[in-house]
Amino acid sequence: MNPLLAAEAGADARRDGATALSVNVNKVALLRNSRHLDIPNVLHAATLALQAGADGITVHPRPDERHIRAHDVHDLAALLKAWPQAEFNIEGNPFHNLLPFVRALRPQQVTFVPDGEGQFTSDHGWDLQRDGARVRPLIEECRALGVRVSLFMDAQAEAMAQARELGADRVELYTEPYAAAHGTPQQAAQLQRFAAAARAAQAAGLDVNAGHDLNRDNLGDFLRAVPGVLEVSIGHALVADALELGMAETVRAYQRCIRLARQGAA
Repeated sequence: MNPLLAAEAGADARRDGATALSVNVNKVALLRNSRHLDIPNVLHAATLALQAGADGITVHPRPDERHIRAHDVHDLAALLKAWPQAEFNIEGNPFHNLLPFVRALRPQQVTFVPDGEGQFTSDHGWDLQRDGARVRPLIEECRALGVRVSLFMDAQAEAMAQARELGADRVELYTEPYAAAHGTPQQAAQLQRFAAAARAAQAAGLDVNAGHDLNRDNLGDFLRAVPGVLEVSIGHALVADALELGMAETVRAYQRCIRLARQGAA
């Protein structure tokens, strides 16, 4: 696929409000790191995803480099220069190892996540009553560098105005509680909670992203119920699906989910 032609399609999709799919390649790196080989290759996996129509690439480099390593972040930033339609989203705790990447690479988006250094995976959003004063100057620094800032947040409508007051551009709603409830009697209540949080964010002037444990089974229901989601970042389920379907077909399958959800919500 010609990246310049794809750029036009991607720009058109963002203008008409389509939800962007950012592919998180952490688990590709995790598998690679289990051997002293460059198999699977993170850059190749990202390229296949972009060629198949992914709108961006996400990484979450942790201090212990259990999956994405520092050189991966730099290599992916270089790769994405050939894909002007795609965005690079770097996630992480701004009090750990995140900010040096932002200062050096200036990705389109940075997502602040309140992970502990040894945390197994992201499992909660920011407590801005506790951490807001520390987060504010780091948001200001990133925005001064021209980098969009998204805060990883629980679906709490009452917290969204403070996220905006601190200077964030977006929030990423932590969707594991919805994913755990999908297909159960609690699904409707979770969707109502996430929809309320999204509306509160938008009313405060924030854009809305979403991510964590979204997959081909639950993504469509989420996007039909929660208004105005501009981006989903999906890693674990997408990479697992790619083991069966291949990366290209998996990305196309997730884009079909997004497209059908949009049609269903219209």
